[in-house]
Amino acid sequence: MKKTLALFAVLLIVAFIFPHQTARADAAPPEAPPGTTLLPGESVTEVRMVSETVILTISADPANDGNAIAKTEASFTMRNLGATEEKMAARFPLSFFNGNSDGYGNFPEIASINVKVNGKNVPTRREIQPFSSSEYSYPERDEIPWAVFDVAFPPNQDVLLEVSYTVNGYGYYPFEAFKYILETGAGWNGTIGSAEIIVRLPYEVNEQNLDLTGQSGYGESTPGGVRSGNEIRWTFADLEPTYSDNIQVAVLDPALWQKVLKEKENVARDPSDGEAWGRLAKAYKEAAKLPKGFLRDDPGGRELFALSREAYEKCLALLPDDSLWHTGYADLLWAKYAYQIYWGGGADTENLLPTLLSELQTALELDPDNERAKELLEEISWAIPEAVAANDDGSFTLLGLTATPVPPTPYPAQPTLTFIPTVTSTPSTPHPTEAPKETPAPETSNPLCGSAFLLPAFFGIVLVAKRRK
Repeated sequence: MKKTLALFAVLLIVAFIFPHQTARADAAPPEAPPGTTLLPGESVTEVRMVSETVILTISADPANDGNAIAKTEASFTMRNLGATEEKMAARFPLSFFNGNSDGYGNFPEIASINVKVNGKNVPTRREIQPFSSSEYSYPERDEIPWAVFDVAFPPNQDVLLEVSYTVNGYGYYPFEAFKYILETGAGWNGTIGSAEIIVRLPYEVNEQNLDLTGQSGYGESTPGGVRSGNEIRWTFADLEPTYSDNIQVAVLDPALWQKVLKEKENVARDPSDGEAWGRLAKAYKEAAKLPKGFLRDDPGGRELFALSREAYEKCLALLPDDSLWHTGYADLLWAKYAYQIYWGGGADTENLLPTLLSELQTALELDPDNERAKELLEEISWAIPEAVAANDDGSFTLLGLTATPVPPTPYPAQPTLTFIPTVTSTPSTPHPTEAPKETPAPETSNPLCGSAFLLPAFFGIVLVAKRRK
């Protein structure tokens, strides 16, 4: 472990001194092709889009754990305002409509699409045609694949077009983002008379399972959506669509939120089930944590932290001899203390540091071989040496139990220490079987910079590599 930590430290120092390029883990995630409003096959048309209704039904991806998909069903009422019939090959982009890649030079495609005209299925054909330009596009190829279908628009008659397909979400756990492109509707005649974009989730939408403030790191959910039950709706009238009208929604991984709901039911059914309280605490913690261990700082994220802490305390009141749940609770408190208190310059009014160190001390007293507790103490010793000292014999001196570390400054003063308790090996006490481990989250960029960069960045890299309760 010490050799691994030392190697990470060396690599970080090299990266800090010689910032040759941005690491992939510090960049935006690769995007998936979005849902898109139909485009006409002609540059000039008398056909107007009278109305557009799009429903994105988001669910967990059954083929890819930790990811989400959106079944997309779009209906378009079209009317030919001209005096003669128009026949055209309408188009739907199967990849990024504007010639972009996913951000990494790849061009994923929507796997399949179904089209109906006035309620009847019509065949589509795949054609390679020039991309459609956008206000904000960085085209990486001149042509893209399109799903093309033939349709006739008689004068002064409504024609109903229905398109259905499934798109993948994208992002870093625990969030998944989806986009819907409205700007391509500008190719039809005049304005879009009315448009309604509806996002449906398998449960009630709230601030805890929806990113409203850009916590995910790659854009917030588009403002203006009206939440009701399990839906979010954006409504437009006489829309001349531009890039700014495109819709994005970032949601918590559906499988994770369904885990939260399941464990809430379990503890409601049996409040004396300590393991269920622990699983609920862990699920809340996963929902509150961002890559590298940062906690969400939006109202929903703060609620999740409080709920996780409460559930851990109820778990430990029922299972006081479970070393791993003590470690999981310490991990939650450490995430808040490290980034929001110590590195964030806040005051530890809740005594998070002594509490989390006490939890780790108890964890090792119950199980001296608890590797996750040792790894967390090792991380703390590297991030804040004034809080924990790693001893040569493998034990740890918990300085933070009796002295408050001084926040980072160019020349930090050493705190005056009093009695220093030391964690040593004690006889192991049996404890319940380990609960399922956390899903590791990829890394994203660390917002810290300057002289305080190296230690928190190092801590983040090590933290996301671990799985604990």
